[in-house]
Amino acid sequence: MINLPSWDQSLINKYNISGPRYTSYPTALSLADGYKQQDMINAIAASKSRSLSLYIHIPFCSQLCYYCGCNKVITRHQSKADLYLDNLALEIAEQATLFADYNVEQLHLGGGTPTFLSAEQMSRLMALVEQHFNFSDDAERGIEIDPRSLADGMLVHLRKLGFNRVSFGIQDFNDDVQLAVNRPQSVQSVKGLISEARELGFKSINADMIYGLPLQTPESFKETIAQLIELNPDRVSVFNYAHLPDRFAAQRKIKDADLPSAGDKLTMFKNTLEQMLAAGYQFIGMDHFARKDNELAIAQNAGQLHRNFQGYTTHGQCDLLGLGVSSISQIGNAILQNEKELKHYYKAVQEGYGSAICKGVALTDDDTLRAAVIKQLICQFELDIPAIEKQFNINFASYFCEALQALDPLLADGLVSVSQDKITVTARGNLFIRIICMCFDAHLQQQIKQTRFSRVI
Repeated sequence: MINLPSWDQSLINKYNISGPRYTSYPTALSLADGYKQQDMINAIAASKSRSLSLYIHIPFCSQLCYYCGCNKVITRHQSKADLYLDNLALEIAEQATLFADYNVEQLHLGGGTPTFLSAEQMSRLMALVEQHFNFSDDAERGIEIDPRSLADGMLVHLRKLGFNRVSFGIQDFNDDVQLAVNRPQSVQSVKGLISEARELGFKSINADMIYGLPLQTPESFKETIAQLIELNPDRVSVFNYAHLPDRFAAQRKIKDADLPSAGDKLTMFKNTLEQMLAAGYQFIGMDHFARKDNELAIAQNAGQLHRNFQGYTTHGQCDLLGLGVSSISQIGNAILQNEKELKHYYKAVQEGYGSAICKGVALTDDDTLRAAVIKQLICQFELDIPAIEKQFNINFASYFCEALQALDPLLADGLVSVSQDKITVTARGNLFIRIICMCFDAHLQQQIKQTRFSRVI
């Protein structure tokens, strides 16, 4: 089990910088234009896996949440989802032929708001994927849900379609905060949905929260987390709101004056950490918590936790196929992304024989090695050096000479300990895991010049 985080304000002040979330290495910022369907075919041929995780992006939302930075389309016209499914059907039919000898172990619907789809549209989508892909009998099937827009009877319908995991986007329970981000919802309605999901036998219930939203205070968010704990979700993600109005137009509707100070944001996270740990949750890392009997916590304690574009997962052996607009796939040593804009996605699947791939990166041997190091650190909070040396046939100290030098100040501040056999993230250091991983990131300096990352805390 990882060391429980300890809070050192002086270190927080020193190291609270921006950095990648490492859902992949190289990160999505390394993707370059010019990749096509042939790159997918080559990646499958070279991959050692024959297990698949499917991600399907549903971009539609009926209402704009001002904080959102996701790839989305705001509409109340249900017919737009029919057109989308028509085009998604072309992509599914094409890509599935390449994965005929794979078994799907994991399916996740994200967005946007996947439950924008009507019951009939959802049935159509699931019939499509089940017709074209081979599903394991015990496959995980998860879906993201906006509690405000869930149609009556939809949870029952999802369960009948085979979904066994749900993730509720809650963000905050405070009325004033909800109005400030254009997302009003009641505690009672969320409580009712979580109770219904339990009664229906969903195996895992996740809640997404955000701190740093307009009008939030440490006191109000502490109350929100207390209300959340009463609902007893299996997993909780507590994200740090990144205010980037120059990048996301919706965020321009949020007044800078309404945002909490940097100090108040830190207090919110500190309080959340204390509340979640006191309630019996395990700190998985960064902004994720899980009940100690949840498979994420069990996998982490057994040294078997993984991380991919869907976050922390127990299915690290799977190749990941992303379907739909903007979706990202990771097959073997290739990362590939679909067209990001709906009109370009439609044009691509209609004219490109069902493929919308437009960007990608082929991992070098160095990328693969660094990805393994970063994944082990971010999932397990320690690195087994002899195992890495044996797996990749390297001398760690010489190969990672520069990375170890970059670790020196973190070592001096007690964030990590380094021995001949192990790099261990300490209790003082595990809040800064992204910074520790950044020491091993060979692409980072170029990316820092080109983008703005979210803060690590």
